[in-house]
Amino acid sequence: MTPLRQRYLEDLQLRNYSVKTQQLYIECVSLFARHFNRSPELLGPEEIRTYQLFLIHEKQVSWSRFNQTVCALRFLY
Repeated sequence: MTPLRQRYLEDLQLRNYSVKTQQLYIECVSLFARHFNRSPELLGPEEIRTYQLFLIHEKQVSWSRFNQTVCALRFLY
């Protein structure tokens, strides 16, 4: 586990997020990083916006999935 992921997980636990939410947020951030093939530490607001457009227009994810991703990324940054 990377130090960033470990810190993210610890922060989720400190805020008393449920285990399922922790798993979901980790998955969302992981998919975001894999989309750009870079660590989230190297990504910023422009990549977040690009990824959001990708989710809506190309992946056509549901509103709930989109919102979960936004929340996961907001918690990270």
